[in-house]
Amino acid sequence: MVRHRSVSRPEVLTPGAATSHFRPVLLDASSPEGLRDLEALAASSSVGAVHDTIEDQLDELIRCEDPALVHSAGSLAASRRRICGGTPLWQWGTWVFYPWSGRLVHVLPRNGFQRVRTDRNRNKIDRAQQRDLRERRIGVIGLSVGNSAAVTLAMEGVGGSFRLADFDTLGLSNLNRLRARVGDLGVSKAVLAARQMFEIDPYLDIEVFTDGLTEESIESFFDGVGGTRPLDLLVEECDTVWAKVAARECARRRRIPVLMDANDRGLLDVERFDLEPHRPLFHGRTGATTSSDVARMDRGELLSFLLAVVDEPRLSPAMRDAVGEIGRSLSSWPQLASGVMLGGALVADTARRILLGELIGSGRTYIDLDELIPAAGRRIAPVFVRAMEEVR
Repeated sequence: MVRHRSVSRPEVLTPGAATSHFRPVLLDASSPEGLRDLEALAASSSVGAVHDTIEDQLDELIRCEDPALVHSAGSLAASRRRICGGTPLWQWGTWVFYPWSGRLVHVLPRNGFQRVRTDRNRNKIDRAQQRDLRERRIGVIGLSVGNSAAVTLAMEGVGGSFRLADFDTLGLSNLNRLRARVGDLGVSKAVLAARQMFEIDPYLDIEVFTDGLTEESIESFFDGVGGTRPLDLLVEECDTVWAKVAARECARRRRIPVLMDANDRGLLDVERFDLEPHRPLFHGRTGATTSSDVARMDRGELLSFLLAVVDEPRLSPAMRDAVGEIGRSLSSWPQLASGVMLGGALVADTARRILLGELIGSGRTYIDLDELIPAAGRRIAPVFVRAMEEVR
């Protein structure tokens, strides 16, 4: 069943009217209500572009149902008529309107869309596993580094429902590592991630917490309204120390596994509270310190706590050098897009394997590219490289 939303409110349909819109409008033009809403939308000034490749998508669906069958133009046309029945092709499927961009896009119905979109995952993820993953609910806290993880999870089909929490908005300095546009500056990072994920799959279920994780919101973030929709896995990538600790306390009580990419030396952290409900937070590196203790710490104590969390002696040389310069010559922790993208891949792959029942243990793994792809000897001076190019 396709969900409908009324299109009668101008503020919902005005592209760029606010930075808070993140849900697409789904319309089924084969129903009287959906057709009426689609006609009203088309008659408004809200739609900036229409993108309709439904025939190509339908042909992909037909081919992936039986890859061994070679189709002609005539057989594809016959199959399209069979699938659509008596419904005209322009009315069949789902029309998706994205209020923040003004784009109106025609896509396959939910089940067909999922089948085609994840078809190239086989047989690394078979169809039964894909259906299982679709039923899972994942929380992501911190949508700067966490943006890469959230978007990769959505692309791979790991999770069908998401809760995204971040209190911050996108700043220009975030564009060195966060996949976004200058036109997104000022948008909530949680809203931005939700938009990017919905543009990959409009059928996702996404909730955003634009105030981040707070004492007031933490229970509903983990359990859903009324406690009826608990998370299956948490990805924690936030900078706020209290939230890092409080999130793990909640996850441990609920036996939810936690993943964290530290964005230095390819560090992936796994805490299997689902298998070890009494496991100490951060593998015991911070002792018995609680979120209440952290809330009373001063800036220096918080930095010391964070350094214990990330295991300071094992930081990369560049990161170790940066620690003493933060607040002096550096505005914050140095991060690169390559490290963030690697972290997103590590988190998504590990999340998929955990959710499908693989017994991945708690602990830390380093995918250090400097070690895996080492440089031989000293750096080559740029002037020497230019001279060699001129000789060639």
